[in-house]
Amino acid sequence: MNLAPQFRASAAAILTPLDRLRWLLLKLLGPLAKPLVRRRELRVMAAGCAVVGFSLAATLLSPFWLLALGPVVLGVPHLVADVRYLVLRPGLHRRLQLWLPVGIPLLLAGTSRFSMTSGLTACAAMAFLARGARARKIIALTFIAALMVAAWVMGDVAALVFAHAHNFIAVMLWWCWRPRSGLKQQAVVPVLFLAASTMLVMGWLEPWARGFAWQPAGLGPGYHLSFLAPGIAEPWALRLVLLFAFAQSVHYGVWLRLIPEDDRPQETPRTFRASARALTADVGTPLMAFVILLSLGIALWAAFDLTAARENYLRMALFHGYLELIAATWLFVERPARLEAAA
Repeated sequence: MNLAPQFRASAAAILTPLDRLRWLLLKLLGPLAKPLVRRRELRVMAAGCAVVGFSLAATLLSPFWLLALGPVVLGVPHLVADVRYLVLRPGLHRRLQLWLPVGIPLLLAGTSRFSMTSGLTACAAMAFLARGARARKIIALTFIAALMVAAWVMGDVAALVFAHAHNFIAVMLWWCWRPRSGLKQQAVVPVLFLAASTMLVMGWLEPWARGFAWQPAGLGPGYHLSFLAPGIAEPWALRLVLLFAFAQSVHYGVWLRLIPEDDRPQETPRTFRASARALTADVGTPLMAFVILLSLGIALWAAFDLTAARENYLRMALFHGYLELIAATWLFVERPARLEAAA
């Protein structure tokens, strides 16, 4: 049975009103809307500032609801974006020589207790097999070897460190995604992100008093401290939890808003309907249908048991941090054409 026509019709029925709403909002902006539509750099900067601002505000207003609902609502779409932009769009899935040496360790990284070793092994395989200069391969392999030694020395702590670091890796990947003509303009977003992160870690910003009290049952500070900052003394433990809440939210914004904007060939934005058609063309209608059902299933599960839905999503998503690290390795070694243009 061909699901494509029914899927397109359903998507159009849902997204057409959203396109009309966006058109009305742009009309209300008047002359301000024209440069945002015509200039990608300005539009991405504005979107990035909005992502950082919203994430910081949500962290200060209710960090524990942000930690609870972020993965449930945005987790699956962000995984799809990971696979779409890191594997499908660059065509890495068509390189059969990568399937076993990179794919199997990546699979083990998401399913075994030796996640760091498996994930870094996949990175090393990518560094060795990528189509790049030998000098870059040696640099990448040396760096990966150093990470392996550090992970071995740190033991179980290494996975915790990586869980915090992978949110920053997403920002780095976005920055490297496309040559930028206005570097000063685009530096605004990473500078704001790093400034807000520093203020949270140093304790210069703390949640509004009621933000601590407003929390989902069973997912308060004690729960998150045990996972994100075990054995760390206060006040640093809570500050790390707040940093993770903020950085994870920015991470989702990077994959769902900034990288899609930068990856598009055309300078002007797409309509929501055109974006849905492009996404379906990249991943296929059957996978899109599965993703929608999975997203709805996790949301429905969360309505009855938020803790279980969140924890099981996180188990399912273990692989994606290593996928981002593999992509960073590929970008460094291979330097695709869009990066060469900036060199």
